[in-house]
Amino acid sequence: MMEAPSWVKAAGNPAADKWVTVSGARTVLVVVPHMTAGTRLVDLLPLLESDHRVQVHFTVPDSADEWPGVRDYVRGLGGVVVPWSQVLRSRYDLVLASSYAEVDKINGQVMVVSHGVGGGRSKYHPWAKDAQMRDKLMRDGRVVPAAVACSHDDDARRLGEACPEAAGRAVVTGDPCYDRMCASVSFRDKYRNALGVEDGRTLVVLSSTWSQYSLFGAEPDLFARVLWELPASRYRVVAALHPNIWSVHGSWQVRAWLADLRKGGLGLLPPEDGWRAALVAADVVIGDHGSVTQYAAAMDVPVLMNAASEPDVPPGSIPDLLRSLSDTLLLDRRLEPQIENALHGHTPDPYALIREKITSCPGEAGARFRSVMYRLLGLPEPARGLPVSPVPLPILEESQFSRLGKP
Repeated sequence: MMEAPSWVKAAGNPAADKWVTVSGARTVLVVVPHMTAGTRLVDLLPLLESDHRVQVHFTVPDSADEWPGVRDYVRGLGGVVVPWSQVLRSRYDLVLASSYAEVDKINGQVMVVSHGVGGGRSKYHPWAKDAQMRDKLMRDGRVVPAAVACSHDDDARRLGEACPEAAGRAVVTGDPCYDRMCASVSFRDKYRNALGVEDGRTLVVLSSTWSQYSLFGAEPDLFARVLWELPASRYRVVAALHPNIWSVHGSWQVRAWLADLRKGGLGLLPPEDGWRAALVAADVVIGDHGSVTQYAAAMDVPVLMNAASEPDVPPGSIPDLLRSLSDTLLLDRRLEPQIENALHGHTPDPYALIREKITSCPGEAGARFRSVMYRLLGLPEPARGLPVSPVPLPILEESQFSRLGKP
């Protein structure tokens, strides 16, 4: 539902100047068309912390087919939410976006960030066809983004090939999501405790992206099979579903579909976060072609892949490589032996190629992103250091029953 036109009192709005306490700050707009984009952009905001020269605003673009729940998610971040109608009549010093949708209408220096693993999750990746890429980057003969963050040198090269006019806008930043997981490894035991993994039990993470070919879309009964076939005394099972599943079908519906399994011991992660901590804690991941499964491999977690996702996997992509390096989940056989074989047959660093394709500069994303952001802001970088923050402790949906209500 569209918001009624309004004008909020916010720093950067001349009509609100008399109400502003910290004046003269450069304005940063975070554009959140859907939760997936929002979760990736929130990873960048700590790079602006403790800087009184910067004021951050959030907005949700008006759209005829808006993602359900996105406005509640943005309001839950606790920042100033500026109506889209006001955004279109304002100017911003830096615009952070994880989607190309509507950003050409914003007056400001736009930086576009991938909201998944660079190089393409599937055939729907915007770089799948050069013409599609040009349409996203160009408007009225001009290149829209001032910077396009690429996690890998190969991504920057592909962007330049797809749209030569934008080649100079590509900046290789690395992957902050991967860097944060690497910085979290020393907290693995804390994550396992938060997920209810007792000593000696094996943590199995079920990872599903969206689409009819995903793990949850193509194999919904598998979740029950995993739970019932694996003895609870030896295994803990946790599920991570893509935010698009929660948005399109509704949080209530997702919980309702999984209600019996949750009562039977399935741990369900919320859509906003928790999956990264679960990957750090995991012993085995059963997944599909989505970014979460790719990150699991990059973290050297044994992966079993579902066969049904093959139609969504283009040849030569990272998921295609992952499929060639991983065991395929065989639904006509018992699950426990397959999980044990994946766990105990795991050779040292079998997914090195996956990790090399996810980022060209591991451990450097924070510094590289901050450098670009402050360049676009026209400000010198702060003197404070850039420690890579570990991901937060996961909070399972089970602990939210009292607040959300059982379906």
